[in-house]
Amino acid sequence: MSGSDRTPHAPAAGGMAPLKHTLFAVLWGATILGNIGSFMRDVASAWLVTDLSSNPAAVAMMQTAATLPVFLLAIPAGVLSDILDRRRFLIIIQVLLACVSFTLLMMAKTNTLTVEYLIALTFLGGVGTALMGPTWQAIVPELVPKPELKAAVGLNSLGINIARALGPALGGLLLAAFGAAAAYGADVLSYVFVIGALLWWKRPKKVDDGLSEQFFGAFRAGVRYARASHDLHVVLLRAAVFFIFASSVWALLPLVARQMLGGTAGFYGLLLGAVGVGAILGALVLPKLRQKLNTDGLVLAAAIAAALVMAALSFAPPQWAAVLLLLLLGMGWIVALTTFNGVAQAILPNWVRGRGLAIYLMVFNGAMAAGSLGWGLLARQIGVPATLLAGAIGLVVAGVVLHRMRLPQGEANLDPSNHWPEPLLDAPVAHDRGPVMVQIEYRIRVQDRPAFLQALKAVAEERRRDGAYAWGIAEHTGDPERVQEWFLVESWAEHLRQHQRVSQADADLQGEAQRFHVGPDKPVVHHFLALDMKSAGPAAAGSQPAPPV
Repeated sequence: MSGSDRTPHAPAAGGMAPLKHTLFAVLWGATILGNIGSFMRDVASAWLVTDLSSNPAAVAMMQTAATLPVFLLAIPAGVLSDILDRRRFLIIIQVLLACVSFTLLMMAKTNTLTVEYLIALTFLGGVGTALMGPTWQAIVPELVPKPELKAAVGLNSLGINIARALGPALGGLLLAAFGAAAAYGADVLSYVFVIGALLWWKRPKKVDDGLSEQFFGAFRAGVRYARASHDLHVVLLRAAVFFIFASSVWALLPLVARQMLGGTAGFYGLLLGAVGVGAILGALVLPKLRQKLNTDGLVLAAAIAAALVMAALSFAPPQWAAVLLLLLLGMGWIVALTTFNGVAQAILPNWVRGRGLAIYLMVFNGAMAAGSLGWGLLARQIGVPATLLAGAIGLVVAGVVLHRMRLPQGEANLDPSNHWPEPLLDAPVAHDRGPVMVQIEYRIRVQDRPAFLQALKAVAEERRRDGAYAWGIAEHTGDPERVQEWFLVESWAEHLRQHQRVSQADADLQGEAQRFHVGPDKPVVHHFLALDMKSAGPAAAGSQPAPPV
């Protein structure tokens, strides 16, 4: 984007500024407690499965069970976060997760837990996490003013890493001292605080403007956007490859701690706590790293750091060295996560951000789930050390190869342009009527046509992102300067939403194509609504078919 396209920004808010808002501070604190409890539960489950089975594939299945639901439900979760009352939705999810942890608590106390039950309940917990993720991100703009939004997102990331630093360590201590039931009980208690904070939040009701999306329509719109966004494709591919290789260390870490390093449950919790501390340190040094490295450089640096840790762990270092290595892993991990997530946020407009981030989460968790299962099966064949080394080599090679596929900068102005006038109507049109054909007639000099068509390629992608399911361009047979762009939208309501979705950057793309239009007036726009032939009566007696053209 050129300098003239940039819009002035308000001064950046201080990192702790959002905490002055009571609502945000309460929910933030409750979320930290909830995440601490979740990490305690995960440590107990991951360690308990090594007691029940020595099969590396069974251990890796725990990671798959936790992440697969996010892969399967990410897009539906993103849709639900946009069309339901987010506060009530979050309360229901928290109750579901509390029930899962309570079931684990009772089965641990009665010694009835098996590998199968652990995997199944971990999967149910993953379902709750999948539904909660996009929704929790989507409420942040409701809690703080816009100038403090980035600071609030940063505080949420900090809160997660505080929980990651404390939760595994506390879970490991409880597990070692009192058993798995104590860790599960602490997790159940944490949900009381989260649910209480959500009940205390009196969220104002959303005003219905008549254009609220329904589930399946919103689902299709999100998928269409993802299919048409080249920038999102680059982010998803880069992230998928990175996390497939990096998942090996997470899938095999319980076995590394227990079998290769001879550690206890407390030591495993210490390792995970070291990852959390490393993530906090990484978040603190990330601003300085950004001054020296661009987004591609940050991702490559994170890949190299994670690969070094994986390679070093494959040689079974002393326990104290493993703790230091996990600090480095946490730093590299948070740099990669923050970079990929930040780019994804920057390239998504507000109207589809929840669904776009849900797709990103789907790819992230799908890569982690598939990678964890694959590395677990490989470890069964060649052993844990060799598998870690293979993952490290693959991560470096993939990082170097994909470094040439540059991540988007995310500098485009995605604020709504509101430049598209409302269609003129002879009579009111029902919102569910469709499909709708929109035709835009240009007058283009023959010598300008190649440049015009080149500019129109970007416009075609933009039309599909904003809601069109078909697009085309045609010329008039009798007048080669008359060129018609057309696209199809599934309903009149979706076309009205399309008017609201066009961003400033999209308007610039349209303007680049329209500058080739000649004539005193703007390009002529026509709207056509599909007619239902079933409503036609029988043909009149004696009528004849029209002659062929």
